[in-house]
Amino acid sequence: MIKLAQFARFNYKTLAELKAKISELKADIELTEDISPLLKKTRIGQYELPNAMVIHPMEGCDGTDDGRPSGLTHRRYERFGAGGAGLIWFEAAAVVPEGRSNPRQLCISKDNLHSLKDLLDAALKAAEQGMGKGHRPVTILQMTHSGRYSKPHGKAEPTFIFNDPLLDEKVGINDDCRPITDQELDELQERYVEAAQLAVEAGFDGIDIKACHRYLLSEILAGHTRAGKYGGSFENRTRFLLEVVQGIRSKVGSGPIISVRLNAHDGLPFPHGWGVEQVEGSEDIDLSEPKKLARQLYEKGVSLISVTAGNPYYKKPYIGRPFDVPVIGADQPLEHPLESAARLMYCANEIQKGVPQAAVVGAGYSWFRQYFANAAASQLSKGNVSLAGVGRMAFAYPDFAKDLMEKGRLEKSKVCTACSKCTQIMRDGGRTGCVIRDSEVYLPIYKEGRGLQGK
Repeated sequence: MIKLAQFARFNYKTLAELKAKISELKADIELTEDISPLLKKTRIGQYELPNAMVIHPMEGCDGTDDGRPSGLTHRRYERFGAGGAGLIWFEAAAVVPEGRSNPRQLCISKDNLHSLKDLLDAALKAAEQGMGKGHRPVTILQMTHSGRYSKPHGKAEPTFIFNDPLLDEKVGINDDCRPITDQELDELQERYVEAAQLAVEAGFDGIDIKACHRYLLSEILAGHTRAGKYGGSFENRTRFLLEVVQGIRSKVGSGPIISVRLNAHDGLPFPHGWGVEQVEGSEDIDLSEPKKLARQLYEKGVSLISVTAGNPYYKKPYIGRPFDVPVIGADQPLEHPLESAARLMYCANEIQKGVPQAAVVGAGYSWFRQYFANAAASQLSKGNVSLAGVGRMAFAYPDFAKDLMEKGRLEKSKVCTACSKCTQIMRDGGRTGCVIRDSEVYLPIYKEGRGLQGK
C-alpha cells in the first residue's frame, strides 16, 4: 500500500504517462496492453457471462413514488443491456418502504413485481437487439435497507444499529433516538428472504445483499459497541448477513446466484469501523474479519462478492471511489486518486485470495477513463479478481463493453471524467445520470438542483 501523495487530477495523454506516475508513486497497480481477459466468457455457478465486465448497481433515484421503475429507469437499463456488459447489477431496491434512501428509490414487493419483471425483460431485449441473439448478460437485483441514511419521504428518518459520534449528528440522531431492536432485525431478515424470492420470480438470475457504504447491513458489521445478539463479537456482528444468506438459499434452491456487495474497509476509526485495526481510534486497514466473513459467506452459498470500501457521507468519500472533483462543499481528497484506486484493488485482491472459489468483482476502475481496460485486464490476468466492475463509467458510457469488444479500445470523448456531478444530483435530491456525456437529459436536472436554471 502507498501513503498520501499529493492530490492531482487525471492528466495523462498516453498509457506511458500513466505508467510513469504509477511508478513514481510506487503504487501497486499494473497496466497491460492485452485486454483479452476482459473479453473472455466467465462462469458463476450454472451461469455463463459473455464477458468479464460488470455494471455496478448505480442508483438513478428515478423510480415512481411507489417504488416502480419510471421511463428514465427503463432508458438507463435498456442502454446498459445494449451496451454489452456481461453482468448487469440492477440497482438497490428497498426491501421495506421505510428503508428507501430517497422517495424515488425502487422497492421490491408483490405489488411491484410485474414492473420489475418488465424492466428486466426490456433490458434483455435491448441486449439481444444491440449485441445479437447469442448475447445474454447475467442479471442480479440488489436488495437494500438504507439504515441511518433512509429518507423515504425526502428527509432523514434514520434506522441505526448503534450511536456513532462521527455520523449521528448529520442525520439527526440524538439521545432521544433508539437503535433498531433485535426483534425488529429478526423480522427484517424475513423481509430480505421474501424479497429474494420475488426477485427470482421476476426472472433475475440472482440477488445481491447490499452490505456496504454504511447502510444498515454494513453498519451491523461494525457494531462493536452494540449489545445483544447482533452486536459485540464477530459471530454476533455477522449473524444477520449469514442467516439471511442461509434463509434465501433454503427458499430459492441451489440455482440462483446469491451475491453480497461487501465493504472490506469502512475507513472509520475503531470501535465504529469495520475492516480496521481493532485498536481504539485506529483507521488502519485490517482485513482479517472481512476475509473470514467472505469465507463463511461462500460456505453458506454466496458465489459472487463485489468488494468495495468507505462511506460516501463521511469525510473521506474517496476511499470508496477515486475522483477528480469532490461534491460541492466537500474537501479535496487527502491523497492521489491512484492511492484510492490501489486501496480498492488491494481489498478486492485480498478477498479473492481468501476465497479463490468465489467470483470477486473489483472496483475503482472508472477513474482510469480510456485506460480502464488496461487496469482491469491486468487484475484479471493476475487472478487478483474474477470480474471488473464500473459504476460511474456506465452512466457516462453505457456501451463501454461493446466498444472494447468491437474496437479494442474506449473512446476518450465518451469516458467518465470523475467530476462527481452524478453524485451531486443525488445530494440535491434529483434523478441522476451523467451530466457531461448525457447532458441533454441530465444537465437540466443538475442545473435545477443547483438553482442554475437559465444559466
